[in-house]
Parts: sequence; C-alpha cells; structure tokens
Amino acid sequence: MATSPALLFPSTSSSSSPSSARVEAVVLFNICDSYVRRPDQADRVIGTLLGSLLPDGTVHVRNSYVVPHSESADQVAIDIEYHHNMYASHQKVNPKEVIVGWFSTGFGVSGGSTLIHDFYSREVQNPIHLTVDTGFTRGEASIKAYISSNLSLGDRHLAAQFQEIPLDLRMIEAEKAGFEILKYTMVEKLPNDLEGMESSMEKLYILIDEIYKYVDDVVEGRVAPDNRIGRFISESVASMPKLSPAAFDKLFNDKIQDNLALVYLSSITRTQISIAEKLNTAAQVL
Repeated sequence: MATSPALLFPSTSSSSSPSSARVEAVVLFNICDSYVRRPDQADRVIGTLLGSLLPDGTVHVRNSYVVPHSESADQVAIDIEYHHNMYASHQKVNPKEVIVGWFSTGFGVSGGSTLIHDFYSREVQNPIHLTVDTGFTRGEASIKAYISSNLSLGDRHLAAQFQEIPLDLRMIEAEKAGFEILKYTMVEKLPNDLEGMESSMEKLYILIDEIYKYVDDVVEGRVAPDNRIGRFISESVASMPKLSPAAFDKLFNDKIQDNLALVYLSSITRTQISIAEKLNTAAQVL
C-alpha cells in the first residue's frame, strides 16, 4: 500500500462554514460495516464523505468510502492514491457527489483528527468531520458532526478547534428499525444459525405452553372467553400445514443439515478471506 508522508502542514479555514449536517442512513451502515471489516491491528477506520452543500449551508452527506491509514501519537499516514482513485470512480458513477468531509469511528475527536482534517481541508473547503462511536463508550452509538476553526494569537496559529454542529439523520421506518438494533449493545455476540434456531424453539415452546394454559382455563371456567383471542388461535392453527410427525421430523432435520452446511461454508470463506488479506499485506511489505 502506497502511503503518503505524515500530514504535518497547518490547518486552513474560511469565513463561510457549514451550519449543519444531514446524513443518510446508508452512510452510517457503510461506516459500521467498514469498522467490522477493519484489519486486526486497526483501532479505528477513517474515510471520505460524499454529498453536496445545500443553499442554506447544510452539508448533505449521501455516500462514503473507507481510506486505508495508519497513525501514531503525533503522525498520520493516509493512502492518498487510494483515496483519489476511489473518488475518481465515484465521480464516474455520480458526478454530483463531491467530497464534503471525512468520518472516523470512535468517541469524539481524537489526537490525530487535526492532522487528517488538515488533509481534507486541502481536498475541499470547510470539510465536516463525522464521528461514529462504534465502541459504545456511553452505552450507545454516539454520532456527531464537527467543523474546525483556527485558534490564533495575532498572526501566530496555535491550534485547530473542533466545534459540534447540528446533525440530522435521514431515515425511513425500515432504516430506523435497523439503526435501533445497531444503536445499543444488546448482546455480547451475535448468535449463529443453530443458536438462533435453538433460542427460537425455546420461545415457541413457552408460547405454546401459554396457549395450552389459556385454553384449559377457558374450558374449566377459570377465565372468561375472549372471542378475539379464540379466532386468532383458530386462524393460527389452521395456517399450519398438515404434516405427519414423521414428515415433520424429516423436514426439520433437513433444515438443520442445511444450516450446518451453511455454517461450514461460511467458516471456509472467512478462512480464505483471512489468508488472502495476510498474503496481500505480506506482498505489499515485500
């Protein structure tokens, strides 16, 4: 991977800065996906934000892509060639989407953010910085947008100050449901297919037991009958296919075998991808 020298040039600024940011859901999903697929040694991922500047000063972010980088306490190296190639490819598909800023995973602004922001300030005037807390530092995925301004003493530049700006997340109902799942840490790990099937079957057994108890209570006169619940139970039973126990066992076992085959194939695929990434990294080093 061809990387640039450390970006240590001064920050730039302008009097007209974005007043707010509007981010499409696909951008957040792309960022989360890139964080999951990051290299093992990477603590965070960064990338370019694409979109447009609206007449009212709002930056509308509609797309993004990851940019390989490495960073230490006081230096940052960005794969500038990769960044420019990706941007050129996006321009061929949608020339109206231009660079509007950059994103990073993590909580708030980190030490190397100023250096990376300096680079994007050369790519576009007044870029925004979008942060997505994929580490759930405060129990949820905090998402914030910033602009940078220079702090100066006379003619002497002292530092760059990041100021938070209003952020509007644009989502339809289906996207909101997916985002709510990603927003909070609900489980330590995602279950595989077999674990998910086992959990579903356990919940199904509990529901069936509750239905049996309700029907028995109605028949014995302990609970007043509810016609609405009775119709719902009748429709649910009628919707089930009429299968013999032997046919049901065969169908269920076939499904388990299919899931085992998928788990095996996905394991092989992950292994091949991991080997390919290590070989690619070794080839670039050599």
